Amino acid sequence: MTTQFSVSGIELELFRYPSRQESNLQAWDAADEHLIKHLIDTEQTALNTAIINDSFGALTAGLLSIEPSWPLTLETDAKTSLLGTNQNLERNQLAANTITWVNSRDELPQGLELVLMKLPKNLNYFGHQLSRLSQVLPAGTQVLIGAKAKSINKSLLETISQNLGPASASLTWKKTRVITCVSDGKARTLPKATTWSVPEFKLQISNLSNVFAANKLDIGARIMLDNMPKGDFKSIVDLGCGNGILGLHAKQVFPEAYIHFIDDSEMAVASARENWALNKLDNTALVGEQATFGWDDCLTNMSEGFRPDLVLCNPPFHQGEAITDHIAWQMFLDAFRRLKNGGILHVVGNRHLAYHVKLQRIFKNCTTVASNGKFVILQAQKISKKAQDIDAFDTEADLATQTSDEPHPQSALYGAPKS
Repeated sequence: MTTQFSVSGIELELFRYPSRQESNLQAWDAADEHLIKHLIDTEQTALNTAIINDSFGALTAGLLSIEPSWPLTLETDAKTSLLGTNQNLERNQLAANTITWVNSRDELPQGLELVLMKLPKNLNYFGHQLSRLSQVLPAGTQVLIGAKAKSINKSLLETISQNLGPASASLTWKKTRVITCVSDGKARTLPKATTWSVPEFKLQISNLSNVFAANKLDIGARIMLDNMPKGDFKSIVDLGCGNGILGLHAKQVFPEAYIHFIDDSEMAVASARENWALNKLDNTALVGEQATFGWDDCLTNMSEGFRPDLVLCNPPFHQGEAITDHIAWQMFLDAFRRLKNGGILHVVGNRHLAYHVKLQRIFKNCTTVASNGKFVILQAQKISKKAQDIDAFDTEADLATQTSDEPHPQSALYGAPKS
């Protein structure tokens, strides 16, 4: 994995967040380089600028390298993006005192004169972001959007025109193009949350635009809902909660439990909060707040005394455009660290991802609860031993060097582990 960003005289050292992970993914892509190159080639001056979808701060650090006093507003829906950008600014000794931070539901400031964007994978979310910009950008404001050349087509340019203003794309450089949009000054109405029902569980669901499975129940969640764990659970985490459907159903199954919804996406956390209120799941027999909602990077910032007895987890294997299993690794490691002794991690995932191998390495046990042609539900129990202190390991590589390479007894069900 390279960490040296170099384009048009800008030299930076950039890491993904968290910086210690065994993915071979770098913290930026060629579209980030193309946007910085474009600004330098056009001798862009330091205007009041919004940066949107800057994964780990490459664009932010690039602009502050050009001009340390460049006034910036950074919009992100991902907590790891916020944390990663701060990490990389500090690493490159760049001050953050000219930055205003907003999430994708906060009101954007007036007076923006330039916008830099990366094209997100979720085009519904992209349309939402363009509509947000249309409400604050004066006519004539330039919006530069970096994207892979293969992602740019007539339909995408029409979407930009409909939601913000006329757009055209540059020539290709390193298989990327920069789309230039000029705001037409016409404010659009923001799209409403998508709502749908799950009648078999008597649940109503509301999804904001950047939440996974925006208008229907995804297959992985379906098999999890049909196979909830058995036990008497009082503190339950819905880790990577999305719209919160697993935690909502957990409250139905375990009415005396307190539920903690956690996700990297602020829109997901907001959707889970809305769905808790929408479904009126508070138990009148219990005292205090029965649900908490955390916009966070897995469980890294939970208090040391937090000890749930059940973690429900449907791990993502994408981060933006990248396919990666490091998020699942972090979720499993964090769950082991945080679970009370005897607590359970209940996981659903695609069979080919071989999560049973990871769980066996971390927990030293793994049970198959249910499976179908595509998905499997696995369960691991924390049985703490002084000889195996998981807190000594920071990454999956550290852990792998300390554990047996013997295959899990059920490994034949899912195919050979990845080499």
